[in-house]
Amino acid sequence: MPEEFGDIDVYILCGGLGKRLRKISRSIPKPMVKIGGRPLLDIIISYMAGFGFRRFILGVGYKKDIIERYYRNNKSAGVDIIFSKETKPLGTGGALKKARKLIKSRQFIVLNGDSFCRFNPVEFFKFHRQKKALASILLRRIPDGGDYGEIEVDSSRRILNFNEKNTKAKRCLINAGVYIFNRSIFGLMPGLAEFSLERDLFPGIIRKKIFGYIYRGFFIDIGTPERYRKAQKYFKRGSRKCKFRLVRLR
Repeated sequence: MPEEFGDIDVYILCGGLGKRLRKISRSIPKPMVKIGGRPLLDIIISYMAGFGFRRFILGVGYKKDIIERYYRNNKSAGVDIIFSKETKPLGTGGALKKARKLIKSRQFIVLNGDSFCRFNPVEFFKFHRQKKALASILLRRIPDGGDYGEIEVDSSRRILNFNEKNTKAKRCLINAGVYIFNRSIFGLMPGLAEFSLERDLFPGIIRKKIFGYIYRGFFIDIGTPERYRKAQKYFKRGSRKCKFRLVRLR
């Protein structure tokens, strides 16, 4: 399957405002905040490129010129970077919908540009295809839901319910912000320009074939200064803890 990944598009959400991280990010977009000396977005693209993905579509919005300039000046052989530009905030769903014409593959993967998941795309795609799913969501089991929310699945891993921002949840499954979609998902999206995948799309298609793939790898988002510092510690241990090979993008 890895040889197929060169034909599968990777869409990365990079347009958020990142208000909670402003003390650290200052005037740069959150995905460009440096972790271990390099932008988190660099790390994400590099990780996926290591599995054979070659075509990356960046959904840019807030401070988009910084992201565009960086990747136009730091090109990598064999990796194509394409930009889908927002002129105003469209939400996670609206941003993806705007990129519809740029996404060419029959199946594609979506990631958040402000979080890193150490998962195996080979196994994730195998799961998606075995389930004949319309959409598959990467899930992570944590001891306390906090502000992540909770997702309920049945014994077949079919998703039954989304409880966003359920602070009372204990020992629950959370949305890790990585999705595999079939192109037919675009036909099920709301007619709005601005909407959320998590709040507006997923609950509305719960009766369709949506499955959750549970993984146990490292997960971190840098949405707050505390989580950012945790990510710094993780990547600082680089050679000892990060077993994957980071492809140099510059």
